[in-house]
Amino acid sequence: MSLYSALYAGVSGLSAESFAMAAVADNITNINTVGYKGTDTQFRTLVTDSGLKSSYSAGGVAASPQALISKQGLLQASSNSTDLGIEGAGFFVTRTGPDANADVAFTRAGSFKPDESGYLRNASGLYLMGWRLDAEGGFTNTGNINGLEAVRVSDLTGSAAATSSIDIRANLQSSAEALATPYNAGDMATGAVEPTFSRSFDVYDAQGGTHRVTMSFVKTGANQWQGEVYADPSEVTAANGLLASGEIRFNSDGSPIIDDTQYTSAMFDPLAINWTNGAGAQTINMGLGTNGGLSGLSQFGSESALITSDVDGGMLGTISSVQVSDDGVVSAVFDNGVTRDVFQLPIATFANPDGLTRMSGNAYMVSDQSGAYAINRPGALGSGVVRAGTLEASTVDLAEEFSNMIRFQRAYSASSKIITTVDDMLQEVSNLKR
Repeated sequence: MSLYSALYAGVSGLSAESFAMAAVADNITNINTVGYKGTDTQFRTLVTDSGLKSSYSAGGVAASPQALISKQGLLQASSNSTDLGIEGAGFFVTRTGPDANADVAFTRAGSFKPDESGYLRNASGLYLMGWRLDAEGGFTNTGNINGLEAVRVSDLTGSAAATSSIDIRANLQSSAEALATPYNAGDMATGAVEPTFSRSFDVYDAQGGTHRVTMSFVKTGANQWQGEVYADPSEVTAANGLLASGEIRFNSDGSPIIDDTQYTSAMFDPLAINWTNGAGAQTINMGLGTNGGLSGLSQFGSESALITSDVDGGMLGTISSVQVSDDGVVSAVFDNGVTRDVFQLPIATFANPDGLTRMSGNAYMVSDQSGAYAINRPGALGSGVVRAGTLEASTVDLAEEFSNMIRFQRAYSASSKIITTVDDMLQEVSNLKR
């Protein structure tokens, strides 16, 4: 009987509008939830008989909620340097615990702060994951989240960072008098030859010990110099403390020639140092400039001088702050001014992010509709970039939600009217027989 189908259609309308109102309630209550993605409710028809004949049987309606997870929220400024937002596609990789067997969750809620153990966790208690960087700042992306660790920088307090590079910019005076006697490697280290120009630098071994390394130059001819790097002979295993020695040539414009096709010089090679105090063997890269450039050594008529120098490493004291760059590098800044890159944050992307399954804590998990994840550095292969000191606001439009509330309320009332009207009609049928 068609009246019963109309009754069931009214009931389906009540159910569908109830689901829609629940989505509105969820959206409104999460208006201030960081990184929240609103849910849009669509409706689809239910058809019981597709053939239009002399009679018609009502089907009804069903709610079809759509999670707008891929929608970008507004990035708002925050006073906390570890509050992170993503500009573009992708999600932060988190776990429910710091261990590798904890559940994985993907989120854009980047309100991360250090907890009592130093781990970065957001307001939902999820642990931020990243690749731990090696001494050279490198990492290996296997494409699997099992290679990630919970981001924690507090364990660096009180440790030491060995010097890995010496970068200098210095000028060697072109009008300086050339050495009149023959030069032999190690003459400046032993004091047999007075250097034309010399500067010392403090470097650090793996135990945090300080050692003085001297870099000296002597002019041997037109556009030709000899350089040496040496330390106190009692602190290194090298004979006479000589760590490196080699020729340095300059072009007519004062720029250095650093080209193995013309000559070979050990001055541009990394220093291999073995300390006598028990600290581990150490390699220090020498940044003396580029071939034909003026970013390192140069030869001009002005007085020989050290313009700038940068020597990394040192004892890592107390962490004063944590910084995150746009490309996702987490760095610890210590109270003595030393900065150390510790972690590389990944960004996870999906073929269909709107197909992810929602979890409590404003996070998501992989589903068969979302496709598999891909993790890459921020800004690579379509992933967004990280904006430190920002938080992504909820995508909910309050005016739109209140408008939807009125629509769904009216539709709910209309559906209930269908039920009462059908009830009256059925009562009339019952009254036919008295």
